[in-house]
Amino acid sequence: MDISEIKHLICDRTAKFLARGTHPLLIDGQWVQSESGQTIDVINPANEEVIGKVASAGKVEVDKAVAAARQAFDHGPWSKMRGAERERLLMKLADLLEANAQSFAEVESLDNGKSAAMAQAVDVAVAVDTLRYMAGWATKIEGATTDISVPFAPQAEFVTFTRREAVGVVAAVVAWNFPLLLAVWKLAPALAAGCTVVLKPAEQTPLTAIMLGELILEAGFPPGVVNIIVGDGPSAGAPLVSHPGVDKVSFTGSTEVGKLIGKAAVENMTRFTLELGGKSPVIVLDDCDPATAAAGAAQAIFFNHGQVCCAGSRLYVQKKMFDRVVADVAQIAQSMSLGHGLDPTSQMGPLVSREQMDRVCNYIDIGLSQGANVVTGGARSGEKGYYVQPTVLTNVNADMRVVQEEIFGPVLTCMPYDDIEEVAAWANNTHFGLGASIWSNNLSKVHRLIPKIKAGTVWVNCHSMLNPAMPFGGYKQSGIGRDLGKASLDSYLETKSVYIAV
Repeated sequence: MDISEIKHLICDRTAKFLARGTHPLLIDGQWVQSESGQTIDVINPANEEVIGKVASAGKVEVDKAVAAARQAFDHGPWSKMRGAERERLLMKLADLLEANAQSFAEVESLDNGKSAAMAQAVDVAVAVDTLRYMAGWATKIEGATTDISVPFAPQAEFVTFTRREAVGVVAAVVAWNFPLLLAVWKLAPALAAGCTVVLKPAEQTPLTAIMLGELILEAGFPPGVVNIIVGDGPSAGAPLVSHPGVDKVSFTGSTEVGKLIGKAAVENMTRFTLELGGKSPVIVLDDCDPATAAAGAAQAIFFNHGQVCCAGSRLYVQKKMFDRVVADVAQIAQSMSLGHGLDPTSQMGPLVSREQMDRVCNYIDIGLSQGANVVTGGARSGEKGYYVQPTVLTNVNADMRVVQEEIFGPVLTCMPYDDIEEVAAWANNTHFGLGASIWSNNLSKVHRLIPKIKAGTVWVNCHSMLNPAMPFGGYKQSGIGRDLGKASLDSYLETKSVYIAV
């Protein structure tokens, strides 16, 4: 793609970054090419054109990155750095990211397909807040003292306490739907805890990770503390998560890949956190205003083109309101304008890749073959770019694949229900348990329903709201462990018990 074609839509920093053509890897504080010389094309999903190339890492680069992280953790200045100094560096990184928010949003849009305005308001803004929130924890890592008695040594006296210590070298592997934000979700708590990191962004969307690496160096992080490699799963991901030099794996992505990573990590007894897929229910109770419910349901599924792990992809509405709410959701879907993420009038951009577009369209076909009805949408939009129409399906049942499996696109299944017990059972009737939302002003019913929902997050009269202080993760096959909040920091720390006889 000729940068001149979009230069009037992007800032100077974005234009200069894209003009480089081929982007290197960050290993031990240096920008390097891969030893193989291979590169990965970066595709703009809005027009299917190449916007750059990134050096493709293999086992050689994985070994070098892990060795650099190990050196920095065991022997470099990072191992001696106090919490206050780590806090200062994270705060400086947050300031730099905030100052370059527009450029990061534009690159994220060109790389991923999402709206640049939305990326700046959500992805970049939340990333900045996460860095600042986690920075504060760097000075608040603490153990505890305990008075003990030992039954087999009744006369002995002890001073006992616990220490929290950084787990070590972290492999952070992130998905393509929120490339920058997910990278920060991993980096911020790991660095606050005192760990070093090898970050592998998804090969489909590597550019903002490269840009973040530039800011990390500018902020003054020592060499080897953060290393960034790009490569596909077999060439880079697999050797990274199974590397004996890695102490902790933190992964966000599909349940299928997460299971493979968990198995690989267990071989080395590597600690791991997995934030995986979802099939989140949106439950509308009978007292909710239908228009409010419809607007909420539409936002829950169509935000970020449905490419959200906690997207509200299953809509359950009390029978007497079902037709009205579904009709209103369909009307919202029909009115949405699809277009390039740099176009401020676009309400939905393309999916991230041809593979993802084909996957979503295939699921729609599967739903139709099993008896579902299309209220609106149901097909690809246009002949250029990876656009899929916002789709609403009815006449579905709990056994259909479109109801049970994660589609990861703008496809909503809709089912009526009779009572709370019935809808709670349907809401829990998947292998997933990441999120759910309840739409009602009847707090008595809401509070009765919340404990029945097996999900890591339950939203009431909202969906997909996130804050760095609130843990995020799932039940069942939606993952193990949590991102965000103090729970995230704890996952990058080991607990050591100390006994001192006095």
